[in-house]
Amino acid sequence: MSRTEIQGGASTGARDPAAIVEREGGLHQDLSPRQVAMIGLGSTIGTGLFLGSAISVKLAGPAVILSFLGGSLIALTVMWALAEMTAEHPAAGSFGLHAEIYLHPWAGFAVRYTYWLCLVVVVGSEVVAAAIYCKLWFPGVPSWIWVAAFSAAIVTALLLGIGFPRIGAVNYTGQGGFFPNGTTGVLLGITMAVFSFLGIEIVAATAGEAAEPRVAVPKALRRTLFFLVLFYLGGLTLVVGLVPWNQIGLGESPFVRVFQTAGIPAAGHVMNFVVLTAALSSAMCNLYFTARLLFSLARGGYAPAALGRLSKRGMPVPAVLASSAGMVAAMILSHYYRGNGRPEDSAFVFMIGLAFFGGPFIWIMILITHLAFRRANARAGRPILRFAPPGPWSSLFGLAALLGVLLSTWWVPRFRVTLRAGPPWLAFLTLCYLVWRKTRSRRSGSGGSLDG
Repeated sequence: MSRTEIQGGASTGARDPAAIVEREGGLHQDLSPRQVAMIGLGSTIGTGLFLGSAISVKLAGPAVILSFLGGSLIALTVMWALAEMTAEHPAAGSFGLHAEIYLHPWAGFAVRYTYWLCLVVVVGSEVVAAAIYCKLWFPGVPSWIWVAAFSAAIVTALLLGIGFPRIGAVNYTGQGGFFPNGTTGVLLGITMAVFSFLGIEIVAATAGEAAEPRVAVPKALRRTLFFLVLFYLGGLTLVVGLVPWNQIGLGESPFVRVFQTAGIPAAGHVMNFVVLTAALSSAMCNLYFTARLLFSLARGGYAPAALGRLSKRGMPVPAVLASSAGMVAAMILSHYYRGNGRPEDSAFVFMIGLAFFGGPFIWIMILITHLAFRRANARAGRPILRFAPPGPWSSLFGLAALLGVLLSTWWVPRFRVTLRAGPPWLAFLTLCYLVWRKTRSRRSGSGGSLDG
């Protein structure tokens, strides 16, 4: 691959960054900092908090509070890295585009396709969770019917633009104490904590549609992470304080169980409606981002050109429809598990376990890209907006922690699919990239700009 210079003279080992950002133009740029932050919160506050947190509680008990505190520190390192890179290169491709600029075209290819597939599956898991919530009101209706109905509603909406008992601290120290499963439970609980924070990176992808991305995106990232830490730590502190941790399961949201325990008439139903709308909101926001990722891949020549087309209103309609595949898979899995007499939560746990590899992998690539980004701009003597502390230590800490989280999934019940599916997927992607590069090289008559 030919080595070119970024503005200021730093050699990045990639093509011209300005040209790469320019190819993703066409999206309307009118999102305010508040709208950008709301997209980030909408994509993150979904089943990770309202249903997936039950997995962490089962693993760590009341000490799940420490698990989510650890997860928030990891998310902070990613937020710093994203803020710095997005301020310099705002585009729909976001961290995938940054990896292409500062690491290698394969990195941009792998990051965007891995995250696209990850979120396609996550969108499916969100509508499965919504179906689980509906069991409170309609226990006899098959889950796949709810999945189909919610999926159709989400795609249509996106295309159109449309008193507790006094219990003191007994639940923090009862049922085996604050650390019922020891420090191992706390560390394994960080796995689902990280999953719950996945979505803050979507804020960076809105840079291509933000009115002032250098201001809006960093501000929205800070605001999003602050509220996530507040909601997760505050919410779970209340949950494990009000309901014994060993009574929390995946058959319903832990937050619904809290309000049922309170004995307030209809409070459980109200909360169930809240978590249902949160799941659907998260699914819509994640579908929004998957479409932008596929649009970015198409504009970069990595996917069929038709997926990079925009409607008259600036909406990537073909990419939205293609990214809806996860909801179709969710409907099929829900029907399959029901037909085989498996628990209602089986499809949900399988889908988030399958999707989980993509989250830590993307965050790892973001932090590696950030290290290369800092180094390239330092060599060029080019000033950048700084959010992370001086030196590479915050990114190195995040890298080490995320590698530990990824490996720990082998010991999380029903999550072994993460490591069983992840490496083969990367090998398949690498093969696809090599075929794509060879084909592209033949068509252009010269592979000099495509070789790694």
